[in-house]
Amino acid sequence: MRFFPHHPGSWPRHHHPGPHGHGRGRYGDEPGRGHHERRQGRGGRRRVFESAELRLVLLKLIADQPRHGYDLIRAIEDLTGSGYVPSPGVIYPTLTMLEDMGQIEKAKSEGARKPFTVTDDGIRQLETEKDAVEAMFARLAALATKRERTDGAPIRRAMENLRAVLMHRLGRDDVDTDTVHAAVSILDEAAQRIERLP
Repeated sequence: MRFFPHHPGSWPRHHHPGPHGHGRGRYGDEPGRGHHERRQGRGGRRRVFESAELRLVLLKLIADQPRHGYDLIRAIEDLTGSGYVPSPGVIYPTLTMLEDMGQIEKAKSEGARKPFTVTDDGIRQLETEKDAVEAMFARLAALATKRERTDGAPIRRAMENLRAVLMHRLGRDDVDTDTVHAAVSILDEAAQRIERLP
C-alpha cells in the first residue's frame, strides 16, 4: 500500500545503482533489497516496513525533532528495544527521497553535519496519513514488547547460568560418556517442555 500518490516532479526520473550496487535503484521501492527486512525463523524473512511506510516513520521522527541519519537509526532501535535496527543502506536513500519530494530539508545551522528538519509539505503529509503513522509506531512498540518478552534479562540470565554449569560440569577431565548423555537428555527434555508451554 502506498501513501504517496504520484505527482509530476515528485519522483526522480532516472534510477541509479543503490549505495551497495544492488537493489532496484537509488529511489526504488526496495533500496538495497533486504535491508529493511529481518530474519524470521530458519532462513525466512519478513519485511518490517514497506518503502512508503518507512518514509512515514522517518518523516514523523524528523518532525518530532531535527535528526541526522544515524540519529534515526538509533531512534528506531530504541523504539523497538533493539528488535529492529535499519541499516544505513536503507535509511540514507529514503532520506534522499524525502528530500527530493520536498518533505524534509537540511537545517540552516552551522557545522558540516546539518540535521534534517520537516517542511510544511512534510507536516501536511503527516496530517493526511495520521492513522497510518499511528499504525507504524504501534508496530514498532509491538516489536519492543516481543523483544522484551523473548529476550529479556531473566531469560539471558538463565541461559548464562546454563552455559556456565555445562562448561563447569562437562569440562572436567574425569567426565564420562554417561554424564554427557545424561546432560543431553536433560537439555532435550527441557526444550520439549518449553515448546509445550501455553
